[in-house]
Amino acid sequence: MDIQEQMKAMRICVVVPTYNNAGTIVGVLQRILAITNDVIVVIDGCTDDTQQRLETIRGELLSVVDYMPNRGKGHALVEGFKRAISKGFEYAITIDSDGQHFPEDIPLFVEALRQQPHSLVVGARNLHEQNMPGGNLFANKFSNFWFFLQTGVALPDTQTGYRLYPLNRLRGTQWITSRYEAELELLVNAAWRSVPIRSIPVRVYYPPQNERVSHFKPVVDFMRISLLNTALCILAVVYGWPRMLIHRVKHRKERIK
Repeated sequence: MDIQEQMKAMRICVVVPTYNNAGTIVGVLQRILAITNDVIVVIDGCTDDTQQRLETIRGELLSVVDYMPNRGKGHALVEGFKRAISKGFEYAITIDSDGQHFPEDIPLFVEALRQQPHSLVVGARNLHEQNMPGGNLFANKFSNFWFFLQTGVALPDTQTGYRLYPLNRLRGTQWITSRYEAELELLVNAAWRSVPIRSIPVRVYYPPQNERVSHFKPVVDFMRISLLNTALCILAVVYGWPRMLIHRVKHRKERIK
């Protein structure tokens, strides 16, 4: 059974949120389509020529979600997940459209899910890769620390957008934010719901500074992450940790029986 057949059998699709990455989106999608044609593209209020460039391959795509204005990556993921669920998919692999991730690593996520069904799989980048932005490295280490404090789960890369989500396990998730930091919030909520989270190494490419298109705003986004972590720490005390404790006690009793 090849990778496309495996993904169809396991009901896995690929969700690609995009915002003004016209220069890379077509190449990324072509590489994904070489692996699977179960692709959902979320055009998050793009103001460049993304629409026109997608016309060349649009007929091959499973689905396109398009809206204005730009509402942030968190909102784009929610819309992509809704479309995936409506199409009958049980899992969604999310991948950025800026060319940072290698679509050729998709089989690694499928294999990780096969080994541990119903888990959330997080792609861990080499944070010391050539051209890795210094601000991103600091933000990631900062995020990793707070994630462990809030959940007791240690992950090497909590800021990556390359993940596999078990859609049914995330139903009813309440969101505080809808932008860049929403991916951290989603991880924390999954941990509180006792969704198994595992990390796998993935490749990453950072183009030279003069070729890079980034929507990460160090000051503003770092402030948002800080505010979110403050809220999550409070929620961890009154909701997250008690919920995880109850689940562990219940699971232990079931094992004894």
